[in-house]
Amino acid sequence: MDKQALRSTYRRVRHALMPGLNASLVQSVLAHLNAQDPAQCQGAIGITWPLSGEPDLRPLAELQPAALALPATAGDYSVTYHPWRNAPSPKELRADAFSIPAPLTSPALPPAELALLLIPALAVDRNGMRLGYGGGCYDRLLRQPGWSTLPTFAVLPEACVHPTLLPTDPWDQPLDGWITEQGCSLRRASQRSECSAR
Repeated sequence: MDKQALRSTYRRVRHALMPGLNASLVQSVLAHLNAQDPAQCQGAIGITWPLSGEPDLRPLAELQPAALALPATAGDYSVTYHPWRNAPSPKELRADAFSIPAPLTSPALPPAELALLLIPALAVDRNGMRLGYGGGCYDRLLRQPGWSTLPTFAVLPEACVHPTLLPTDPWDQPLDGWITEQGCSLRRASQRSECSAR
């Protein structure tokens, strides 16, 4: 099955399961964050504004102490992250090039000021390869110096963990792992076992 067909399949699967799983996904993310060494996790948590069928991680603003940051995508598909100072209030947010709310009045953050990125996905495989929407925004971002070393996790239902390897293109960048309602797992290629939050 090619990427386009897989996107259609997993979009339906994810949409059917959300938002019923959202509270469980937020709790799994929270467990993962709480299991990290505070000295190793300095900086904001990069989440995304939830589109239809995506996990809504905005409750993290009130459930844990770290600041949140939201991405903004420009017309050339480049992505910058901006501190969301009044999360979860949307008052300071403006539409980015794709009409997605972002705190564009806040300066873009360098990767050193982020602790990790939580990225929605349609599917992910055991090697951490993510099936996104096809724009390549995050693949471009994660190839850049500084960004390539940030911990990155897909947040999605367990049913969207693909049982075999997803088709990939040369520019696709693997994530470090994924977080589902069952907990956090690290990609096989990292030669590490499951996250301590599981």
